[in-house]
Amino acid sequence: MLNVLRSDGNPQGSQRRAAEVFPFLEAYIARKEQQAAEIEQVVERYEVKRMKEERAYQSMSSLRRMFSGKKPDHHLAVEYIHYVKKPMEQVKKLRAEIKQARTILNESKPNDVISIPEEIAQDFV
Repeated sequence: MLNVLRSDGNPQGSQRRAAEVFPFLEAYIARKEQQAAEIEQVVERYEVKRMKEERAYQSMSSLRRMFSGKKPDHHLAVEYIHYVKKPMEQVKKLRAEIKQARTILNESKPNDVISIPEEIAQDFV
């Protein structure tokens, strides 16, 4: 029997046969990977947009730069946190969930009774 343990060492989640959970876990992993990929695309689009803005600003004449202005650095920092840092933290969390689901998938046999973590069990219908 395979028990998925919390960091404090206590088993968590509901008990199910591995054979009935395998198809769900594969779909769960695919869905989480898709979510992570979408978030990474949003971050990449923001970074490309930001680089284009910076290049456009640098290519302006000095007189034009003086009148157009540039976003203050602290605004750029807040944008970075909002558009890059927080979404990448979400991706990191999704990757951890994927890793946990893959561990369950790879380390159990179809006849085993496994304990499914609560985060995964919420999506299990």
